[in-house]
Amino acid sequence: MKSIQVNGLNREISSLVMGSDYFTPETIDKVTEVLNDFIEIGGNTIDTAHIYCGGKSEAAIGIWMEENKRRDDVIILTKGGHPNQEGPQINKKAIDQELQISLERLRTDYVELYALHRDDPNVPVGEILEILNAHVEAGRIGAFGGSNWSAERLQEANEYAEKHSLIGFSFSSPNLSLAKAQEPYWAGCVSVDEPMLAWHESSKLPLFSWSSQARGFFTGRFSPEDRSNADLVRVFYNDENWERYRRAEKLAKDKGVETIQISLAYVLNQSFPAAAIIGPQNQQEMKSCREAANIRLTEDEIKWLDLRIS
Repeated sequence: MKSIQVNGLNREISSLVMGSDYFTPETIDKVTEVLNDFIEIGGNTIDTAHIYCGGKSEAAIGIWMEENKRRDDVIILTKGGHPNQEGPQINKKAIDQELQISLERLRTDYVELYALHRDDPNVPVGEILEILNAHVEAGRIGAFGGSNWSAERLQEANEYAEKHSLIGFSFSSPNLSLAKAQEPYWAGCVSVDEPMLAWHESSKLPLFSWSSQARGFFTGRFSPEDRSNADLVRVFYNDENWERYRRAEKLAKDKGVETIQISLAYVLNQSFPAAAIIGPQNQQEMKSCREAANIRLTEDEIKWLDLRIS
């Protein structure tokens, strides 16, 4: 499996990253099965967050790592700074507290990757960088990034970091998928548009995509006439995305693979380092993702799928 180098880490991360937003200690047998299958296909990076399942996701991963002695086998990406009922939580007190809780749940004293789940444009980037740099220096995190941050703020932060001899953002985690979101799936979420795509192509900042397969849009279970999934209709149903679906279906037939695999390959074959956060729950789905990671798409195929060329 292709791997990605992230500034600040001495190990490369797998291009497939295991999502864990449904993990709980109560389902630890299922968690163990899924994570063992993930490692079996060559994966090494697990994505979680302070808020997932009210903290149960991190707790389940911590149990699995401890009971199976797997801490050294995996790279952990966790996230903090998600807004709550009081508003944005991008401040030193909230970040420090959430990170400490996350580490306790994960039963570890550090995570390789840490991301702020949201941005607060009212907080100067220098203040945010000072907070995160202190955690890097203390050994609690290896590298940090922004989840659902705009390219403009990432650029501003990294220019500030360079000017002030600080560590900057090593990655970004927005939604990137072949189907383009016409509105945020969740409030405050960022999906890659043409300007952001161009920025990543220019900056080469690694991107970890959530909802990389567009919430199942390319599975074949849906059609323009089937409007039973309200969120999918709201976010992805438009003529352009159905044309992308038809093109992915045609290319899949030409290559002898599944349409859903083409949609995943689209994310992994960008001109900049890109990883896809995936959510398979059984061996068949895991195998499908692994096969998709082996598909190579040309620049013209990427542009054709994306409607940039006819």
